[in-house]
Amino acid sequence: MKTHLLAAMVCTALALPGFAQNKIDDRIGTSAEVLNQFLEKPDAIPPALLNRARCVLVFPSVKKVGVGIGVTYGRGVISCRTGTDYNGPWSAPAMYKLDVGSIGAQLGTTSVDYVLLVQTKLGAEKVLSGKMKMGADASAVAGPTGAKAVSASDPNVDILTYSRAKGGLFAGASLGGASMDTDDDANKTAYGKDVTATQIARDGTSVTVTPAGKRFDAILTKYSPHHTAQ
Repeated sequence: MKTHLLAAMVCTALALPGFAQNKIDDRIGTSAEVLNQFLEKPDAIPPALLNRARCVLVFPSVKKVGVGIGVTYGRGVISCRTGTDYNGPWSAPAMYKLDVGSIGAQLGTTSVDYVLLVQTKLGAEKVLSGKMKMGADASAVAGPTGAKAVSASDPNVDILTYSRAKGGLFAGASLGGASMDTDDDANKTAYGKDVTATQIARDGTSVTVTPAGKRFDAILTKYSPHHTAQ
């Protein structure tokens, strides 16, 4: 009996790392699919604004926890352009967390996809530094779409936010007061070592990109191969 129990415990211990890695791959894969669906529709995220972005964050299926007004949270990824001025090739994706308090129900649903474009170098540095609150640590506004995007070049806006409700409606999202933070445990699982989001996003040699990560980067490179200054 004890022998069987010990064998079961050993098998479980061996299976856990693989299970955790699969969850991370699923997160990156789902984020890649959401990103592709946003970018293949120019009226959802204008190409000109993506080309100006220093970093892109994707949080798929952000859900509200609890009955009535509850905490809304999501787990996703961030990829930044490498180089001193954030204008090089896209980095490997790093794991990130989003906490939007009770505003996740703004579109009348309990599940919302978010895509955030970090437009300024200062905004990128603040996001990568760790836990930050939008509106306080970095300015954030609902991202413009269509004709409005032509004149959207305010150098004082750090982050443009977009969302998609369950019904497929793309729109700018008001995320003032939301907070973001690095997901260090997930980053360790993804890359097999203690590594910070800054190291992943800034140093292209710090990690080996996983197949799921390559898919995410391929989408960004397809739609925005080069950075365009404001």
